[in-house]
Amino acid sequence: MQKNNTLQADKITTHIANWLKDYAINAKVSGFVVGISGGVDSAVTSTLCALTGLPTLCVEMPIHQAPSHVSRGREHIEQLKKRFSNVDSIETNLTSVFEMFKSIVPAGDDEKKLHLSLANTRARLRMTTLYYHAGIHSRLVVGTGNKVEDFGVGFYTKYGDGGVDVSPIADLMKSEVFQLAAFLGVPTSILNAAPTDGLFGDDRSDEDQLGASYDELEWAMNAAEDGKAKDFSGREAEVFSIYKRLNYVNQHKMIPIPICKISEDLK
Repeated sequence: MQKNNTLQADKITTHIANWLKDYAINAKVSGFVVGISGGVDSAVTSTLCALTGLPTLCVEMPIHQAPSHVSRGREHIEQLKKRFSNVDSIETNLTSVFEMFKSIVPAGDDEKKLHLSLANTRARLRMTTLYYHAGIHSRLVVGTGNKVEDFGVGFYTKYGDGGVDVSPIADLMKSEVFQLAAFLGVPTSILNAAPTDGLFGDDRSDEDQLGASYDELEWAMNAAEDGKAKDFSGREAEVFSIYKRLNYVNQHKMIPIPICKISEDLK
């Protein structure tokens, strides 16, 4: 399973920053709002927003967050604020909101479904918070999803971290995001950290949840797009099966919302 080729990081950085700036100007908004998780995707995205020169608000939204996630996020924010005068930050601690929500909804009987629903609730509370900050500042909510997450395995929360105005890195694979992160000077602590969505209040990684690494899933995604789905064996067959299953079950996130069309004779 081969990794992608070396990225033209300087040209891609300029292209994305210009794209973001043009979009914001045409939308007649003042700047951007980005949720900071302590991971590489949000670090790269917020840096690209900062490079536009437009006001960029980095928002921390802890909900029983692991200390390591918090420290990495804060390290990145402080570094970014030192580098760019147009960057500001705010913390909106949502732990009490999350706990209040849990206290007024039924728990249900299925423990697995409960944990997943609560994990998705964390993401949706954060989406609501980002749009609040965007609303009072007349800014865009900027998505942090990459290509394999958004269009490969659907590894995000519908109307949670998937609820955004623009997605600047959604055409980059995870390995390419890491290359861009190194070029942009993202803190080493983030570059070396195992990717995690941080939605379960523990240290489980994305690979723990998905059953495959991002390098493996990128290989599978490329193989599927190239029509190379034959003669796999061993780990390759296992990874390809994981990719195909996740891609299938998460199609509801990737396709437009189904609309029931009403014919004229029924109106």
